[in-house]
Amino acid sequence: MGMIKGIAVTLIDNVETGKNPFGNPIYEDKEIVVNNVLVSPTSSDDIVNQLTLTGKKAIYTLAIPKKDTHDWENKKVRFFGKTWRTFGEPLEGIEELIPLDWNKKVTVEHYG
Repeated sequence: MGMIKGIAVTLIDNVETGKNPFGNPIYEDKEIVVNNVLVSPTSSDDIVNQLTLTGKKAIYTLAIPKKDTHDWENKKVRFFGKTWRTFGEPLEGIEELIPLDWNKKVTVEHYG
C-alpha cells in the first residue's frame, strides 16, 4: 500500500497592493500554490446539510496540510482545471492528535 498524497491546489487570495487617491485600499489577486491538498467528493448527507444551512451546494471537501497558515475562508481555489469557491468556516483539529499530514478541512462549491 502506498502513501497517501495530495495534489497541488492554487489558492487565489486578495492582497492589498496600495491605496487609491481617496485612501481606499487597492487589492490584486495573488495565486498561491499549496501542495499536498487532499480532494474528495463531498458525501450526499453533507451536500444536503450544507444546502439546507447555507443555500450553497458543496461539491468537494479539501483536506489542508498541517503546516499551512493561509486563510481559506471565502476564497477562490483552482484544481482539476476549474475554479471553485470555499465557503463556511474551515474546520481544524488539534495537530498533535491527528496522525496524518492534514488537520483542516474546507468545503468548496463550483464557481464558474
